Amino acid sequence: MIPALPQVSQVAQTIQLALAPVFLLAGIGAFLNVCVSRLSRIIDRARDVEKWVLSTRGKEHDRMVSEIRVLDRRMSVVNIAIFLSVASACAVCLVVILLFAGNLFNAHLGTPIAILFSLAMLLQAAAFATFIQEIRLASRIIHIRNEVLFHKADEEEAA
Repeated sequence: MIPALPQVSQVAQTIQLALAPVFLLAGIGAFLNVCVSRLSRIIDRARDVEKWVLSTRGKEHDRMVSEIRVLDRRMSVVNIAIFLSVASACAVCLVVILLFAGNLFNAHLGTPIAILFSLAMLLQAAAFATFIQEIRLASRIIHIRNEVLFHKADEEEAA
């Protein structure tokens, strides 16, 4: 016996149900774009600082080493946020697939769909929390040193 094919109205209703998760995927994609952009900037800065570490001495060297350690930590934290967001996006994709599978095969998949959607939200919340951690790390090293803030060129020339 051939199973009854779903009516166009059933498929249309499933598409309507799948629209919210698809919009969520677009938001996750935008967040991933921000994370990857930050990661790229961190890597560029680390490459610059890496060159300076090898050519500086004394307090300047110590400052560069300290900065590169923070940059290394920031790279790790952003990578975790990216991983969590991608995992969240995968869970959302599974939600959409199960919505269609449930409709096509007349299966009762409400519980797995609810669990997967909740998992997706938890993963994305963890990604946001991790991103906040990266922002806090970044704000710690973005300070202008006092010797630059209070530098007076006239006094150096007179000496």
